[in-house]
Amino acid sequence: MQDSLRAILEHRRAIRNYLPEAVPDDVIKRCIESAILSPSSSNLQLWEFYHVKTGIKKEALVKACMSQPAAKTAPNLIVVVTRHDYWKRRCDANLDFNKKVAWEEPEDKPIRAETYFTKTIPTLYFDFLGIFGILKKIFAFFVGLRRPMFREVSAGEVLTMSHKSVGLAAQTLMLALSAEGYDSCPMEGIDSKRIQRILNLPKGAKINMVISCGKRAEGGVYGPRFRLPLEEVFFEV
Repeated sequence: MQDSLRAILEHRRAIRNYLPEAVPDDVIKRCIESAILSPSSSNLQLWEFYHVKTGIKKEALVKACMSQPAAKTAPNLIVVVTRHDYWKRRCDANLDFNKKVAWEEPEDKPIRAETYFTKTIPTLYFDFLGIFGILKKIFAFFVGLRRPMFREVSAGEVLTMSHKSVGLAAQTLMLALSAEGYDSCPMEGIDSKRIQRILNLPKGAKINMVISCGKRAEGGVYGPRFRLPLEEVFFEV
């Protein structure tokens, strides 16, 4: 298992030049199924994946990706979207699930879940023009003087939290593609506003990244992999 994971990680590189061979639809779907197994903050799963296949939309998407080679040569493009605006419906979905499953001990587990998704998450995610975010920051500061307290409570910080969870799913997607023998490249040098219009997404939907995928062509990898030495990034305390 460890050797297999290491091989997948070693194989995965950011590819900037692809062969024209497309990734089959069933492979894309399997990789998306793997991606949605990723961990998600509060299990809200605030993600969506758009496999852009039609010629006109794909051409427009390439332009919105600044026509960079990783997008221009890719046979497949997947837009990863953060649906931060779906937090309420995702709370409801979790509550519905909790009501259906047969809980094990302790007996109050469903009650705690209901409190979490009807009170805790709404308190954290709800905001209006940033006003409640400021009030929550003040509250967190004073509570934090007496005991450990979650501090990232402003609207921007909560949105960042959603993006982090979606980023985990995007990474799983790329590793799943690698396990299937295909390559990918995550792109953040993109025009997110244009991509929202291309996909006809509402204002509340945020573009997380675009992932190109396919089979690497010669010159698709820009040089050997560089990573900082372990002692510069890993510390035992």
